[in-house]
Amino acid sequence: MKQPRIAIVCDWLTNWGGAERVILAMHRLWPEAPIYTSLYNAKKVPGFEDADVRTSFLQKIPGAKSHHQRHLVQMPGAFESFDLSEFDVVVSSSHSCAKGIITKPETLHVSYCHSPPRYLWDGAHQYVKEYPLPGLIKNTVLPSFLHDLRIWDRAAADRVDHYVANSHFVARRIKKYYQRETEVIHPPVDLVDFEPTKKEDFYVAVGRLIPYKRFDLVVEAFNALKKPLKIIGVGNQMKSLMKQAGPRVEFLGKVSEDDLQNYYRRARGLIFPQIEDFGIVPLEAMAQGTPVIAYAQGGALETVEDGVSGHYFHEQSASALQEAVIAFEKMDFDPSQVRAQAEKFAPDEFARQLSDEVNRAWLHWNS
Repeated sequence: MKQPRIAIVCDWLTNWGGAERVILAMHRLWPEAPIYTSLYNAKKVPGFEDADVRTSFLQKIPGAKSHHQRHLVQMPGAFESFDLSEFDVVVSSSHSCAKGIITKPETLHVSYCHSPPRYLWDGAHQYVKEYPLPGLIKNTVLPSFLHDLRIWDRAAADRVDHYVANSHFVARRIKKYYQRETEVIHPPVDLVDFEPTKKEDFYVAVGRLIPYKRFDLVVEAFNALKKPLKIIGVGNQMKSLMKQAGPRVEFLGKVSEDDLQNYYRRARGLIFPQIEDFGIVPLEAMAQGTPVIAYAQGGALETVEDGVSGHYFHEQSASALQEAVIAFEKMDFDPSQVRAQAEKFAPDEFARQLSDEVNRAWLHWNS
């Protein structure tokens, strides 16, 4: 059988994060495959300088590549406008609209799904509640907009021929909202050089300072514990969290990649209190030999091994986190074993699994 002509599709390439790491791994796996995306900001997303990145009509709108959220209503049309008729296999990486591409009957569409959009499904009511709009508009226009987009999302989901989920947690959500079975391939983590380092007496929490990340309960817990905590990240909760924080909680804002790795390396532990579909931050810390104190829900259950690479707390509250920190400090962790847990999610392993899965799907498609 001839080698299929492959194209890659993703929601957008405007900020560096876990989804962008997946696209970069796909690009390295299939370097000749063009990448179709709604918007591309080369300054914010390095690594694609040699890639054939093909953008939608949204790219021509001034300011769009810096504010992709403002153009969500146009995203379905952007992806439906792509002509993918020359390809045998299309691999989409989607947490929003990329799965809604239109392919010809002979083309196999494999979708690596990071999550059905939370703002359309299980997180819709919280999304409306927290959206920064006047009450009347928020309670009338926004629900109607989400309703229409939800109908499109469900229809778009049926255009996928073969799903791959980034976690078992997401696979259950795909089954719930799209009524589809999936394979599971965990996303990759960058494995930087590792040398065991003496841990210092501080904890670190990393991520966007937004409500669902639950930095509020981390601050509350560490105020009570009177232990040093360094928070890395920015977001719309930063001012309120700084007002809440006691003298031992330090806000570092956005830091360089080298500084981030340095904090991971030196920290006694990483605090991870939220529910994530997968969550790359715990693996970044573990790659530096740093164990994780994680809430026992979502993707963390698939990455953190209790007693080996971290410790769980089972109630999303400041008091439960306090108890977990106290218990954590009575435990012994071997940095090399913590690192070994992260190595299970190496980029080479991700590429091998994804390549095998696409090849199997292609052979079945042609049988």
